[in-house]
Amino acid sequence: MLRVFFLAILSLLSIAVPAGAGPDPGEDMTICREKQSDFKLRLDACERIIASGKAEQKDLAVALAVRAEGLLNHDFNKAMATFADAIKADPENYRIVVARGWAYQGKGQDDLAMADYNFVLQKRSNFAAAYNDRGTLYLRKGALQSALDDFSSAIRYAPTGLVAYTNRARVETMNRDFDAALADFAKAQEIDPSAFQLLANRCVTYAQMGKFDEALADCNAVVEKAPKNQFAMANRGDAYLAKGSLDAALKDYNTILNANPNNVRAHAGRGQLFERRHDLTQARADYRSAAFALTRYDEPEVAKARATAQERLAALTAQASGAATGKRIALVVGNGAYKNVHALDNPPRDARLIAGALKELGFQTVTLANDLTRDKFFEVLRNFANDAEKADWAVMYYAGHGFEIGGVNYLVPVDAKLAVDKDAEIEAVALEQVIAAVGGARGLRLVMLDACRDNPFAANMKHTMELKLVDKGFSDIEPSAGFMVVYAAKHGETALDGEGADSPFATAVAHDIKEPHIEVRKLFDIVRDDVWTATRHAQQPFTYGSPTGREDFYFAGK
Repeated sequence: MLRVFFLAILSLLSIAVPAGAGPDPGEDMTICREKQSDFKLRLDACERIIASGKAEQKDLAVALAVRAEGLLNHDFNKAMATFADAIKADPENYRIVVARGWAYQGKGQDDLAMADYNFVLQKRSNFAAAYNDRGTLYLRKGALQSALDDFSSAIRYAPTGLVAYTNRARVETMNRDFDAALADFAKAQEIDPSAFQLLANRCVTYAQMGKFDEALADCNAVVEKAPKNQFAMANRGDAYLAKGSLDAALKDYNTILNANPNNVRAHAGRGQLFERRHDLTQARADYRSAAFALTRYDEPEVAKARATAQERLAALTAQASGAATGKRIALVVGNGAYKNVHALDNPPRDARLIAGALKELGFQTVTLANDLTRDKFFEVLRNFANDAEKADWAVMYYAGHGFEIGGVNYLVPVDAKLAVDKDAEIEAVALEQVIAAVGGARGLRLVMLDACRDNPFAANMKHTMELKLVDKGFSDIEPSAGFMVVYAAKHGETALDGEGADSPFATAVAHDIKEPHIEVRKLFDIVRDDVWTATRHAQQPFTYGSPTGREDFYFAGK
């Protein structure tokens, strides 16, 4: 929600230069300065100003900043370089520096974001937007007093800023200073009585105070007007859960998960609900879906839910632990028959090759599931996760479209449309959910991703403020201890289909896992070398994480 609250930061660029400053370059400059409902219209006007070579430096800075905003969709490094050019053109336009800081923050480069905010505040100690954004950064880090101080400064210098009041109230709620929080919400309500962020967050405050009727009234007001608002619905579900209205809470969590099976808060809340009902198998499944994090940061509400899921999962797993079974299971998925972008020939063949190799090695269960839609994909993952709880090894191989959007790695079902970048969280499968599916196994938990391909939706995908960063391939990850994730190509690069019937990665894996007496860590070093050689140094697999260090794992022999 912090990200949503401050989407207006980049739009501040539209008022960076007063209308009367410098010679008026005409209609293009007017369009370039002002936020447009059609961003492309604004960007085109700014590009014409840059191309003219006649713009005053202040006008050029605004045009370059808008260009940088557009580049965030495709090339983050180039966007940062363009922001730098804009700042060089007008070093005193501190709104551009704040905008760059917010872009760094969205990418998880918090140190660089902090440097930009601090620079601006050294130059202009009354710059409210910089205090706001720095406050969100402190809040994400858990530095509540620093966040509180910054939001207070933002209010001091911009007393009509609804967002700063709302965010300060959120920190006060975390500190259980409920009177101060309600006072700030009242100030925000004077500014905009119907603001969704005000009502959705006051719902949390009231729920923590035990004032459930007031909490539900606020959340209901948001959900009635915006029935797809998952933040408000999750808050309402949590309020129902705290009140003990488990059926109502379950309805909210299920509604969220039907729309977005990747939602961490709904999984964590539903896990607590099932634990109360003593359905511990389902509770563990939901906790696993919420527990594993591969991104650099979580927003505060998600971080709290994930921490709860991790704590409860550890407790329930300890209760359920048992003796080794010797059972090895695998899930093999090849998505090729895409309905809304070009189909892929190799993945179903690659999947059959890998499945056959695992069966030859004596895996007790090998589930081959090709061309999965979204709902079928999650169903298969749930079933596999249940089986993994009774297994020593859980191995998954995936071939198909896969890429990073907004800092999250996604595997793409065959029915995905992805007309808008933010649709990825509801139409695709977050890699965290795949990690969760293998997470119940006692020994080897391995995921192989032959999916580092270019984003085929990118050309026609509408870009939004919520999710700007769209890269080819997967981003690098840091899985939890005990997990091994193997990419067919290094992060940010694309895997090749190869010259034969199967991909170079699938061919190498299917061959090398049959070699006896090769421990799994060494095995994937050999796979890497074989793919590197077969592709004439064009593709290099990469391994993240590692199995537990106290045990060796062999596909064949020993």
